[in-house]
Amino acid sequence: MESVLQVQGRIKRRGPVTHLHHFKVDIFYAMIDTQLQELNDRFSEVSSNLLECMACLNPCNSFSAFDKNKLCEFAGYYPSDFDGNDFVMLEYQLDTYIAEVQLDPDFLNLQGIADLAKRMVEKKKHIVYPLVYLLVKLALTLPVATASVERAFSAMKYIKTDLRNRIGDEWLNDCLVPYIEKDVFDSIDNEAIMIEFQKVNPRRMIL
Repeated sequence: MESVLQVQGRIKRRGPVTHLHHFKVDIFYAMIDTQLQELNDRFSEVSSNLLECMACLNPCNSFSAFDKNKLCEFAGYYPSDFDGNDFVMLEYQLDTYIAEVQLDPDFLNLQGIADLAKRMVEKKKHIVYPLVYLLVKLALTLPVATASVERAFSAMKYIKTDLRNRIGDEWLNDCLVPYIEKDVFDSIDNEAIMIEFQKVNPRRMIL
């Protein structure tokens, strides 16, 4: 790796270039820059900040990522769940919570926020620290909710086409649900659907 790289074409650098420098700077660093740029394009500043706040709940390495200010900022994104009095109580609960869980052997070796939520329920900590547990629940449901919304918008381009651009909201919803939840609908027997429709209104003809 320390051998000199034979550069083809015009040489812009003054000194010789080793294979290590080539792979590290020209390939590895360039790939990292590309990935970072794609992540910045994919996630807005608010989304990135939300992810940083959620990461503060990570129980790995004895809650080394814990940051009370970031978690209070995380709660600020949900004003319907936290009012003014809750923020004061949340700061107090966070101080007591982190001091307790870092010393509790039952909270060691947890692998993620999902394990933390499960352990809090097992040890009744969700009752002692309800606001902290609410943050944990929000951190767990936010990725699922975001993915569900993105999946719904992705499906709309297949359902609401140019031929159906004036489709009503109710009809659009009825079309989207079977398309998005196709795994669920594939498990339903067609005969059961026909029987259900027959029960809705009396018909002259049997389906």
